[in-house]
Amino acid sequence: MQNQDFIVLQRLRDWRAQGLKAVLVTVTRTWGSSPRPVGSIMAMCESGAVVGSVSGGCIEDDLIREFTQPANPDQINSLPAMAIEGPPKRMKYGITADEAHRFGLPCGGTLELLLEFNPDAGRLSELVTSLESGQLMQRHTDIATGEVTLTPTDTVSSLKINDSTLTNTFGPAYRMLLIGAGQLGEYIATMAIFSGFTVTICDPREEYASGWTTTNVNKMTEWPDDAVRLFKPDRRTCVLALTHDPKLDDLALLEALETEAFYIGAIGSRANNAARRKRMIEHFDQTEASLSRLKGPIGLYIGSKTPAEIAVSAMAEVLAVKNGVELPQTMAVAQAKAQQESTN
Repeated sequence: MQNQDFIVLQRLRDWRAQGLKAVLVTVTRTWGSSPRPVGSIMAMCESGAVVGSVSGGCIEDDLIREFTQPANPDQINSLPAMAIEGPPKRMKYGITADEAHRFGLPCGGTLELLLEFNPDAGRLSELVTSLESGQLMQRHTDIATGEVTLTPTDTVSSLKINDSTLTNTFGPAYRMLLIGAGQLGEYIATMAIFSGFTVTICDPREEYASGWTTTNVNKMTEWPDDAVRLFKPDRRTCVLALTHDPKLDDLALLEALETEAFYIGAIGSRANNAARRKRMIEHFDQTEASLSRLKGPIGLYIGSKTPAEIAVSAMAEVLAVKNGVELPQTMAVAQAKAQQESTN
C-alpha cells in the first residue's frame, strides 16, 4: 500500500490531466474531538468518485451530494449541485450539537475544511513526481485565488493556515527495512503494508529468502550492513533486525545508527539484547549514549507469545514513534517484564 496522501494526489492529478473537474478538500482546523487530524486530505471528481477521507464518512457523503451530484429532474424541489469552480472555499461542520450528530462527529467536535476547485494539473504532476523521487515538499495555496506554489523542504511540519495562505507538507511513503525473512518478518511486513509503509526485506540466506510469501515487498539479498548502506535510511525510515543472528543483525544495526532512521530496533530476549549492547560497546567503540536510539527488545508489552502477537507489539511501537507519541517506559517489553517479575 502506498502513502494515503500520495494516492489522493496521484488520483487527483490523473483526473485533472483528463480534463475532469475535481475538488481537493483539506482539514484545516479542528475543535474538540474529530475523526481525522488536521492536514488530512480527500479528493472528489465530478463523476462522484472519491479518494481519501476527512471524517468517518458522513461529511464525505454531504460533500459528494453538494458538489458532484446533479439535480434530480424528477424532484420539483431538487437543487443543482454547487459549481466545481472558483476560488477556494472554507466550510465548517459540527458547529451545533445537531450538526455534530448528523455528520457523525464526536460530541463537541467541529471540523473546518478548505475546498480547492480544479487544482492545476501541472502543479499536481510536479508535486507527485517530486514525491515519487523521495523529496519532501511543501504546497502553498493562495486562499484568495487558488494559485499554488511548491517548495522542497527538509523539515516535516504540521499544516499552517492564515487568512491568505494554506501550507501543507507532503512526504514520500514511510519505509521499513526488515533484516530477516522469517515468519515474524512476514507478519510485520503485512501490518506495515496496510499501515502505508513501503517494505523491503533483506536476507542473504537462500533458505529463508526463497520461502518468503508476502507480496508487495522489495527484496534484497546483500549482507544486511551493505543493504542498509544501499537503502539509505532517512527520517521516514525504520529498520528492524529480526534474525537473532549477531553476524546479520549487529553490523546492520550499527549502520542504521549512523542514519536519521526514526526507529531502529532488534528482536530478542532481554538477555540477548543486553549481550548485543555489550558486544557493540566492547568491540565497536559504541557507548550507552550512541546506542540510546537502539530499541530492544522491540515492541510494547501486551503479553505476546506468538509471532503474530509479537508483530502487533512491534508495529504498535513503530507507529507510536512515527506519530510522535511519548510512551511511558512501563509499556516497553523489558521494563514491563522486569516490573512484573519484581511484583511476583
